Amino acid sequence: MQTLPANDETAPPSAPQLETTVFARILSHDPDLALTSLLFDDGELRLPLVDLPLGSSVVVKIDARDVSIALSRPMDVSITNRLPGAIDEIEYLTPPYVRATFSLGKTRLHSLITRESVVRLALVPGLKAWAMIKAVAISGRGIRPDRAPQPRSWPSGRSSNQETP
Repeated sequence: MQTLPANDETAPPSAPQLETTVFARILSHDPDLALTSLLFDDGELRLPLVDLPLGSSVVVKIDARDVSIALSRPMDVSITNRLPGAIDEIEYLTPPYVRATFSLGKTRLHSLITRESVVRLALVPGLKAWAMIKAVAISGRGIRPDRAPQPRSWPSGRSSNQETP
């Protein structure tokens, strides 16, 4: 039987807490699949059904531990959210951890991986890759309503380019 080290200095390092914040709007609900689609600056995210109306503004927290990397377009995988981008930055943390940051366009998405993955995949800044996020990874704990004001609609019968007498 293996015993755990009693001294914190010899204990294995814990994974750093890294996350990405994404601001999005609820685009659609699919009750048959129990999924909600969100629209954000660089595409769509699918996640378990959210009990908010269409058009609601939300804040999504994505834990870097829930973001995987693929070098080619992932096809036969169960991961629903697959986003094309490029590796923007590689930061070596306490071994074995590495933070790989994706540029998806306007969004920078963090992925927590191991040094072994960096070497095996030959990850370097500028490399085109795919970020993958399981839909269930961004369920309840990772989404909350955004309290930002909603756009105000024009009163009926009036348009924004009409002049008043």
